[in-house]
Amino acid sequence: MNQNDSARLSFSPDDAVLILEDGEVYVGEPYGAVGSTFGEIVFSTGMTGYQETLTDPSYDRQIVVQTFPHIGDTGVNRDDPESQRIWVAGYVVRDPSPIVSNWRATGSLDDDLKQESVVGIGRIDTRKLVRHLRSAGVMRAGIFSGDALMEQGALRSIDSMLEEVRGIAQMKGMRLYDEVSTKQAYVVEPQGEWEGKQPLFTVAAIDLGIKAMTPQRMAERGCRVHVLPSDITFEELEQLHPDGVFFSNGPGDPEQADAVVSLLRKVLDAGYPFFGICFGNQLLGRALGFGTYKLKFGHRGINQPVKDLTTGKVEVTAHNHGFAVDAPIGEQVDAPYDNGHYGKVFVSHVDLNDDVVEGLQCVDIPAFSVQYHPEAAAGPHDAAYLFDRFVELMRSAKEENPNA
Repeated sequence: MNQNDSARLSFSPDDAVLILEDGEVYVGEPYGAVGSTFGEIVFSTGMTGYQETLTDPSYDRQIVVQTFPHIGDTGVNRDDPESQRIWVAGYVVRDPSPIVSNWRATGSLDDDLKQESVVGIGRIDTRKLVRHLRSAGVMRAGIFSGDALMEQGALRSIDSMLEEVRGIAQMKGMRLYDEVSTKQAYVVEPQGEWEGKQPLFTVAAIDLGIKAMTPQRMAERGCRVHVLPSDITFEELEQLHPDGVFFSNGPGDPEQADAVVSLLRKVLDAGYPFFGICFGNQLLGRALGFGTYKLKFGHRGINQPVKDLTTGKVEVTAHNHGFAVDAPIGEQVDAPYDNGHYGKVFVSHVDLNDDVVEGLQCVDIPAFSVQYHPEAAAGPHDAAYLFDRFVELMRSAKEENPNA
């Protein structure tokens, strides 16, 4: 279908239809599986790394729009996924690649989407769609194709599909981390130059939607990483005798995470060195007494400029978040929780596009976090130093208390 026709209201049984909750309609071609799917529609600005995007658990219940027009030309492989499955609720692209051309490819993206029943749409004006989402904000949406376009032998009306879209839950208010967390604990042993050697440190990593590259980055630094379910108790965590505790990225509204905020406060009270990424940053913010809020359209992609206020360094970073911490920038303050129970804290990183808080640094306890993804598959790797900071935090704690 011609790109210029993508917003017309007429469609055929062979088309795919994308409907936004505000009534915007885009008609294109089915891509991946056919059927219907629903979720919050968001956009990712990465020019590469679509396989990592699709398998990131933080995209649970979201329909992802790729702003880069040509998707799928390098196919898929079995080395790059960030988890064991595709998590996106739906997929929107402009020009699906008709061929696969890469020496690492083991199949096509289209086939993977079909195999995992991910409903998508292609051949629409994604530039127009993203401009609309930047203006109106992300919202609920649905993709319909195949039998989902039919009702009693006739094409469904736009109104009937729009009503279905407006009936699904909003992302704000959703608790999703339990849905994506591992059900069984597992261990990632030291890798690279540390493979086969005694670990330097033991890390308890709470899986709230963890990406596979994250424990690998710690393992490359000599850590043994215990990846743990989101419902683990503090007593179970203590039995591992960790040198540090890590909270991962993950989907959903941080205001619906009281249980893990309570767990984190016990971790901080016990004095464990703590590092959090993305959702983990929002949870540290909440544990310290700050609020969180939903961004208009979020940060998603691998090209976000962030300034480390502790060094003045600017780095290009990978993001995937729709919520942020509400904390004052440019000053050291008492953490609001329990009349300053956790001492002083300051915002350590900010997004240079919109001044959103991108990191927190505690002064009086060994804890810090960032809102973005320093593990950064498929890149960039500007922020990998943050794993070194975590290692140094554990090293310092161990030297101060060698019998712990």
